[in-house]
Amino acid sequence: MALSPFGSRSPAVTVASPNSALRLKAAAAAPQNASASTSTIIRSDPNPERELAEQLNDDIRRKYVKGKKLGEGTYAIVYLGNYRDDPSSLVAIKKIKVNAEYKDGLTMDAIREVKYLQELSHRNIIALHDVFSSKDQNLNLVLEFLPGGDLEMLIKDGDIHYGAADIKAWMGMLARGVWFCHENFVLHRDIKPNNLLIGADGEVKLADFGLARSFADPYLNMTHQVITRWYRPPELLFGARQYSGAVDVWSMGMVFAELLLRVPLLAGMSDLDQITKICEAFGTPTEENWPGVTQLPNYVTDKVVPLQGRDFFLRQFPTAGPVGADLLMSMCVLDPRKRATALQVLQHRWWTTEPRPTNNEDLPRKSGTKKMGDDLARVGGETDEGLFKNAARQLDFGGKK
Repeated sequence: MALSPFGSRSPAVTVASPNSALRLKAAAAAPQNASASTSTIIRSDPNPERELAEQLNDDIRRKYVKGKKLGEGTYAIVYLGNYRDDPSSLVAIKKIKVNAEYKDGLTMDAIREVKYLQELSHRNIIALHDVFSSKDQNLNLVLEFLPGGDLEMLIKDGDIHYGAADIKAWMGMLARGVWFCHENFVLHRDIKPNNLLIGADGEVKLADFGLARSFADPYLNMTHQVITRWYRPPELLFGARQYSGAVDVWSMGMVFAELLLRVPLLAGMSDLDQITKICEAFGTPTEENWPGVTQLPNYVTDKVVPLQGRDFFLRQFPTAGPVGADLLMSMCVLDPRKRATALQVLQHRWWTTEPRPTNNEDLPRKSGTKKMGDDLARVGGETDEGLFKNAARQLDFGGKK
């Protein structure tokens, strides 16, 4: 596993279970050709090994005290918790609901989340401390407690004022987290503001790995039905089954644009509407600007809109400045093969130009404990439209040519 120059942690997750080996035996057989977990999974058998697994699981469960409910969704319930021997050390306990439709009661989202959080340890990725099963056989994930809510909450709050330096700090933390995922051959596949949680120290953490997967094999087919629609790149909307980290970089670009505009840039009401909005904003994908695009299974065009150039990004995103507009433009290239990589994003000169990123302790923030609970309880791919519903439809991409 690659080590991050920006601060990684050594995985220290313990996994145990009294029944079905925490039902994570499915993780070993899960598709994706991902590497084996760094934690040891004790299999369940009618012999002394089972007793050992039960004892280990009980030991882990007793380490924590579960407190008030922070949020609940169809996928999970999130509680505030703390270490039994240190009540001041808080955690979030995510209790994943058993789903009878799936083998062992676990969805693939739950298996993925445990698997990849065990493997990825970085200051800009939410930490998984422990995993245990409760007496009702539900799976419990003990996660880092992040009381600052999420980026979506800050974007929506009109009383929160932030500028270019704050955006640069937040985007830097997001870029480092995504870079680390890609260095370890993991695609997140659901980057959006309400999956970017904020710690007490102002650090942004990438959360919700329920749609993540390994992409070590470039020829392996993957589903195109991932990433919340507003942040989904054109290659997935066109039905591409083979793709790379470029899908996450597009999502990063959409988050960057949303931070600048304080509304989602492209809020499509359907997949077809999303494609239309992408074409209206950036231009229509054609064989000239994206060789091979017409061969993708879901490729459709209504009318051909000329490809937008640098002037569009300078005009639409003045807060970013000329260098920031160049970075955003590199993240929103239609052809994924020409789109910037996460490493190239980090190497861009925008980070070293004025203004410099705001220090964590000086970043705008507010308490968002309940928001964290709601975010962690949400299933991958869901979004909270709220105040943003249809907002991006008001943006005029063609008003000035």
